[in-house]
Amino acid sequence: MRLSFRRPEKFSVYWAEIMREMVSVGIGSLGIIAIISMFIGAATTIQTAFQLISDLIPRSVVGKITRDSNILEFSPTISALVLSGRIGSSIASQIGTMRVTEQIDALEIMGVNAPGYLISPKIISGVTMVPLLVIVSVFLALTGGYIACAVSHDVSVADYIIGVQQDFNPVIVTVCAVKAVTFGFMITSICAYQGFYTSGGALEVGQAATRGVVYSCVMIIFADLVISRLLL
Repeated sequence: MRLSFRRPEKFSVYWAEIMREMVSVGIGSLGIIAIISMFIGAATTIQTAFQLISDLIPRSVVGKITRDSNILEFSPTISALVLSGRIGSSIASQIGTMRVTEQIDALEIMGVNAPGYLISPKIISGVTMVPLLVIVSVFLALTGGYIACAVSHDVSVADYIIGVQQDFNPVIVTVCAVKAVTFGFMITSICAYQGFYTSGGALEVGQAATRGVVYSCVMIIFADLVISRLLL
């Protein structure tokens, strides 16, 4: 971390790398996040309606539970787990390949701060783009719930919208934002570390990518528990 965020030799080169990583992390992951979020929102709504619909419970509670569960848990955590597989393995394998082919050694010989050039743009892009992807995921999950209500007729669309709007607690947005930033940092930093300290050949690069994804997934689940306990 200390070497990664040392003052850059030439800021324009780092800025171009940051923009490239942001496009790769953000735009490149938008499709898979959109598909997963829509289906998770729809499935959450249908299952909540199945479990809670009765004459004693107002039907609008389905929209409220869908909203809170997606903002608090499903959108940030499941999105982070998916992104750890999509961008985490890419980061670890990319940096690991550069290590075993001695490209990192060549950068250091030329006087380039290799950790700063290779790792810091990825961490910055993860911390900035993962929260934006989580915001998109929340809105698409609620949209998926809306579509599920319109198609299944278990809960009317009007009741769903009323439930989404009622009794909103702003603290759930704070928890979601903290989780998103933390998860983005964990995915990029853990996978970059695994790739940077790879040694051997192609087999070790694949193992480093696997370790990066597994470790980041475990840390995401652990951080999810800690953040929820501290902030709720």
